[in-house]
This record gives sequence, structure tokens and C-alpha cells, in this order.
Amino acid sequence: MPTTTFRRPDWRAPSVLPGFGLTFGFTLAWLTLIVLIPLATIFLRSAGMGWHEFVAVGFSHRALAAYRLSFGTAAAAGLVNALFGLLVAWVLVRYSFPGKRVVSALVDLPFALPTAVAGIALTAIYAPTGWIGQYLEPLGIKVAFTPIGITIALVFIGLPFVVRSVEPVLADLGHDVEEAAATLGANRVQTFSQVIFPAIAPALVTGFALAFARGVGEYGSVIFISGNMPGKTEIAPLLIVTQLEQYAYAGATAIATVMMLVSFVILFGLNTWQAVRRRRLGA
Repeated sequence: MPTTTFRRPDWRAPSVLPGFGLTFGFTLAWLTLIVLIPLATIFLRSAGMGWHEFVAVGFSHRALAAYRLSFGTAAAAGLVNALFGLLVAWVLVRYSFPGKRVVSALVDLPFALPTAVAGIALTAIYAPTGWIGQYLEPLGIKVAFTPIGITIALVFIGLPFVVRSVEPVLADLGHDVEEAAATLGANRVQTFSQVIFPAIAPALVTGFALAFARGVGEYGSVIFISGNMPGKTEIAPLLIVTQLEQYAYAGATAIATVMMLVSFVILFGLNTWQAVRRRRLGA
């Protein structure tokens, strides 16, 4: 009677790339060299100040006002981009029209345009004597040199992140999903809210996070339109540059450390929410 040899099944999933140990080690080494070492330098430089001096500089009234302005306008611009970026991505994916490629290229223009040029252009448009500002000024609406102007600048530079994050997900979704929902009796609102939106929500959150992160650290397009008034329209990156111009390197690293920690907590929270949501959907 022939004997049968039973082999223990290999439950390990095959690796997409060969040599996981080598590639993973190279990844860690590269991230350490490019990301972790520079960030560690900031922490070490600010740690040399002492706790009391760190708090005095990093949490001063001027710094707190700059944090509120930077994070607040970045969040507001991210929400605006989440709404209108979704609309732009929907039009680019779902419809065909003359000049579609031109519109798609215009979406990516903020990536290529120098941010300082964008800031000068926006200031020229929304200043009290600008093309649009001259009509808003009699109505009592002031855009340039206010938080509104900063938000507009951050919307300008953050829109491509949302559009390019949502666009491929919409393209993969296809019209058949909408047709299937329609055959089951769902109207357009139900189809979007219960079928389409849950599918694109992770990509939309990713686009918001990218636009938010870019807005928090944005400098070139904001300094011209913000007015740079301490405590009112002074952004945190400008305060860091001001500290560097005064040769207060420790103070600059203290402010940068606070910004980096707050940004990391927010982005980590968004990524955790996405991971939990994917796990629940997978279950």
C-alpha cells in the first residue's frame, strides 16, 4: 500500500517583490537618511533649549496665533478642496467634452507653478485695487491681507491633491455600479450617498490630508497675500523664517517641532481612521 506524505501547508502569502528582507532594509535605510535624520536634528536642536525656554518660545502668544491661523486656514482650504475637488474629479471622469485635456492639465498647474508667482498673482487679483478686489471693497469684503486671502491661496495649491486622489477611484468604479443601483430602485441621491460616496471616501480623506499637510507648511504663495501682521495674519512658517533671520535657531526649531508634532498627530489620526474603516469593511 503506497504511503502518502502530508506536507504542512505554507500559510505565508507570496511576496509581491522578491527579497523582502533586502527591499525592506533598503526602505528603512533610505527613510532614515532622508526623513528621520533631518527630523531628529530638529528635535535635538530644540531639546537643547530646556523645557522652560522651549515653552516660552514654542507656546508664546505670537506662536499660538500663528498656529491657529496656519492649521485653521489649512483645514478650511482642505474642506473646500474636498468639496470642489470631488466635483472636478467627477466631471473629468464621468463626462467627455471639448478641451477636457486642457482642463486636466490646468488642474496640475499649481504643481508646476512657483508658489511665489501664485502668491503675487492672487494678491494682484484680490487686493483692494485688483481685478476682483476692487468690486469687493465697496461691499466691505476684504480678501487680501486677511485669513480669507490665505485660505484662497491654500485652496489654489491644494486642489490637485484632492482631484488626483479621487479621480482613479472614480474611474475604477464605473457606470455599472450606478446602473445596478438604479435597477434596484435607488434614486440619484441614494446612489451617491450609499454606493458611490462610501467607495471614494478613503481617497477623499487622503486628498484632504495631503492638501492639509501642504497648506500647513506653505510659505511662498501665502506671504504676499497674508499681510504678515504678527498675531493676526502671520503664518507659522513665516514666524520660523523670522526667527532664522534673527539668528534664533533654537527658537525656530522649537516652533517647527510643535508644528511637526501637531501635524503628525492629525495625519496619524486620519490614517488610523482609514485603516480601521478598511478593516471593518473587510470583515
